[in-house]
Parts: sequence; structure tokens; C-alpha cells
Amino acid sequence: MNWDETGSDIDQRLVDSGADGEDQAVEAALRPKDLDEFVGQEKVREQLDLVLRAARARGATADHVLLSGGPGLGKTTLSMIIAAEMNAPIRITSGPAIQHAGDLAAILSSLQEGEVLFLDEIHRMSRPAEEMLYMAMEDFRVDVIVGKGPGATAIPLELPPFTLVGATTRAGLLPPPLRDRFGFTGHMEFYEPAELERVIHRSARLLDVEIDVEGAAEIAGRSRGTPRIANRLLRRVRDYAQVKADGVINRDIAAAALKVYEVDARGLDRLDRAVLGALLKLFSGGPVGLSTLAVAVGEERETVEEVAEPFLVREGLLARTPRGRVATPAAWAHLGLVPPQQGPGGSGQQGLFGA
Repeated sequence: MNWDETGSDIDQRLVDSGADGEDQAVEAALRPKDLDEFVGQEKVREQLDLVLRAARARGATADHVLLSGGPGLGKTTLSMIIAAEMNAPIRITSGPAIQHAGDLAAILSSLQEGEVLFLDEIHRMSRPAEEMLYMAMEDFRVDVIVGKGPGATAIPLELPPFTLVGATTRAGLLPPPLRDRFGFTGHMEFYEPAELERVIHRSARLLDVEIDVEGAAEIAGRSRGTPRIANRLLRRVRDYAQVKADGVINRDIAAAALKVYEVDARGLDRLDRAVLGALLKLFSGGPVGLSTLAVAVGEERETVEEVAEPFLVREGLLARTPRGRVATPAAWAHLGLVPPQQGPGGSGQQGLFGA
């Protein structure tokens, strides 16, 4: 099945953990304002609370904070809570927006004392800006280069103390000198269903949506462990309940609504099931090369590898091996298929596509 032919775009997947314009607007209204209101991430919350309390007691600026983890888990929310807890303004930018050291120098030089600078996707910052950030984080100064060539002059610029909050989905791409300059590092884990149920109940109250315990559990179980997806599914189920029912969300209404949006009981959507279906039905469960699998579902190799595979691997439905992608017994069971019987030498189909 070609994903584009279904009339949906990859960027518009209901279970995509990225945020579009609608998500950003709704998240602003649903975002908790302090650590006590923040749901989940117990260890990170406890550790961060100690860091912020100690900084306030000393009357000092909080240490620089690095938050890592998948998109939609609350890194931006925590950065805003840090600013609120420190009673400080916050400046928000992102790594891709800082392509030159001058871009970073302009931001840093305009910071107020104690201000929080939130740098999303910090791993995508340019190398010259990254090297300037080392000195800014450690010594609160930067050297601004004036002129070019032999006549260039470095002018030191003192900065007021500030707190940098960096967020990344790929902490391994950060160079050690940058990681070492953060006083606190927190890794955001995927949420358990019970935690997502709390998120959904809280969001439902703020959205003035009536939902029962079983309805919240049904949505939470399909939310891929991600609050952003849980809130998005809640809004779509709310729409269905208002149009098709009396506006109250229960288990049956939630299940019926998410069936319309093709999100199954484990949170898989059409693209996920297309990948699994091709792997099982066309290649007998693998192993099969990534490029071959991408052609079979009518998608780019990068789309399959970066959009569909991470969740399938995390759910234990697909495995990456040196010979190619392999379906697990759970994948056969989820699609209601029976694995083929293997002879002593294994399947010839598997060897053919093992590259």
C-alpha cells in the first residue's frame, strides 16, 4: 500500500509525536505551570526540584539543564516550568535556527540576568556556534570577532548569568565538551498507561470534555507512551463523541472513534501496519533488507527507518538484524497471522532478501 495514495501525508499522522500548529496552540493551554502539576517523569522531577530549590535558596542562577528523550514527552514544558520556578523570563529558540556564531552571539548578548534560554534540538546547532556556547556556559562571556582576515579582532563580551536549558532527541550526537558543561542532565522516559490516563483526565477537564475511567484507559493504551499523542487522540475522540454520540467518552466511543482514524489497540496506524503486513505477507517475516521493504510499502527508505521502525522495534514487533528486518512472534499475533513452518535449513525466501 502506498501511504501517499491513502490521502494522508506522513507529517499529518495522528500518532506522530511531532507538533504541528494545532498541537502547539492546544499544548499552550494544557501545559502544566509547575512541577507539582507535571505528570510523570518522577525521577527527573524530583532531581530537578532539588536543583531549583537549592538555586533559589542561594539566590543564584540555576545550573544549565540538558533534557533528552523522544519528542512529545514534555521537554519544552519542563523548560517553561524551570523559568516559572526561578521567577525568570524565558527565551525560546532552536538549534537549526542558529547557523552562525553571530546568530548565537546576538541572542546571548540580549539576555537579562537570570533569564532562561531554551535551546530545542541543540544537537543540530552549527559547529562554530557550538564552540561559542562552550565559553558562554562556563565563563558567561563570548568573543565577538570584528573584521576579517589578518585585521580581525576578538572583542570579549561579558554576559549576565543565565540558565541554558538544552533539549535533544539524540543525546549521543552532542559532543562531550558540550554535555559536560550541563550541571544537570535528565532523560525523559516514555510514559506508562496509568500516567497517560492521568494526563488525559487532566486535559479533559481543561477542555471541558466528559470522559470516564475506561474511556481514558482506551485512549492511553493507544498513545505510544507519549502525552502529545494522548492529547491529540483525546481531541479526535472528543470530536467523534460530539458528532456521533452524546459528547461523553467511554470505552466503546473511544474504540469506535480510533477505529475511524485507523489507530489500533497498540497504537499502530496504517503506515505501521503496512510495514508489518509487507514484512509478514510478502517476505514470510524476514529477514529482508530495508530498501526492499521500503519499496514494498511504496515509501522512501528514510520514512520506513525513521518514522515507522522506532515504534515497531520498541513494541517488540520488529527486530533489526545484520541480515535485515525480522518480524517477531508478537507481530504475527498482532496481525492475526500464522507464521510459516520452517524447515531445518530455514526459509529460502529469507535468504533471498537477507541483504
